[in-house]
Amino acid sequence: GAVAVAPLRLQRVPGLPEGAESTAEVSADGAELLKVAVDGTRPQVAALLAELRPDALLFDFATPWVTELAAPLGIKALQFSVFSAVSGAYLMNPARRLGAGGQLPTADDLTSAPAGFPPSSNIATVPAYQAADFSYVFTSFHGEPCVYDRVLAGVKASDALVIKTCFEMEGPYINYLTAQHGKPVLVTGPVVPEPPQGELEERWAKWLSSFPDNAVVFASFGSETFLPAAAATELLLGLESTNRPFFVVLNFPKGTDTKAELAKGTPPGFAERTKGRGVVHTGWVQQQHILRHRSVGCFVNHAGLSSVVEGLVAGCRLVLLPMKGDQYLNAALFARDLRVGAEVARRDSDGWFGRGDVSDAVDTAMADGWEGQGIKWRDFLMDDAVQKRLADDFVTDFKKFVRA
Repeated sequence: GAVAVAPLRLQRVPGLPEGAESTAEVSADGAELLKVAVDGTRPQVAALLAELRPDALLFDFATPWVTELAAPLGIKALQFSVFSAVSGAYLMNPARRLGAGGQLPTADDLTSAPAGFPPSSNIATVPAYQAADFSYVFTSFHGEPCVYDRVLAGVKASDALVIKTCFEMEGPYINYLTAQHGKPVLVTGPVVPEPPQGELEERWAKWLSSFPDNAVVFASFGSETFLPAAAATELLLGLESTNRPFFVVLNFPKGTDTKAELAKGTPPGFAERTKGRGVVHTGWVQQQHILRHRSVGCFVNHAGLSSVVEGLVAGCRLVLLPMKGDQYLNAALFARDLRVGAEVARRDSDGWFGRGDVSDAVDTAMADGWEGQGIKWRDFLMDDAVQKRLADDFVTDFKKFVRA
């Protein structure tokens, strides 16, 4: 076939669970140790590159050292980002190193956009709780480079950047990154999911079909975003108070007692009060099938890029409840710049939200005539000609760059 997969063997790292291979399988500290394990694959990667001698290499932020292996072989190295351009523009740029000594920013520094940030942006500042969360990317763990330093080292040594976005949605931020890094930025276009195959599980299809069109609120937060018990409680009480039917998926870190965790976040008497119109589920579900069901009209999510796009193409109104990192900037991009979705209001100091904030956001998103620009961006994402143009343009630019 056109694609061959070459496995890499991760070395044992003290503290990293045996067999762990992705951040979905480990704690926050485990994720840092996973980077150490990936660093240990350098000899394997060097051998592969020496054997294959590819024309180009796309690499992730966590492995800037691959540029040192590629350069002597004449291989062009491009750093590939699965994050939005706005998150890179706000956080991952040289302007974040301050003063003559190039010191890293404090949480207070991170409440404001960096120097030269696009004036057209609606994200000139962020609240204190988000800035405190952003401090993670500037923090070193286990004596290893912080995320920011890994990203910047990779960008500095790379020949170009590749980002999973498009100029129509993030043009000012793409141009800002180009100017900041002094490197070409190639864009792949957003990844639009193919229509799901097969049928929705019968129990969910039957339950959803008992409600009118666009009546159900579906809430799900991806595979690696977990709501604390207090936040889960406010979410559930907020959805209850909308008086709408709802389907909530709550997941928990691997290795935890899911029943116990779910019980912590479920309000007393909640199941009895919402019987028949509310489902709270733990575990995997057919998210795309559910979002495209005729009775689902609103999607409460964590503002992960893939989830937002899935909700848009399914025709759902969006409620954005980001919980960490780039999700905050994604939510601001879609709700404020692109006018897609309603953000759940939060307390600036610590990010706390209450049941009323959840119900207000759902009511706003579901109000008659309140589509924002959702229809415009759904049509854009669903237009086969547009998606073909974005893909063709990327392939053309990529080939031209590699052959130059």
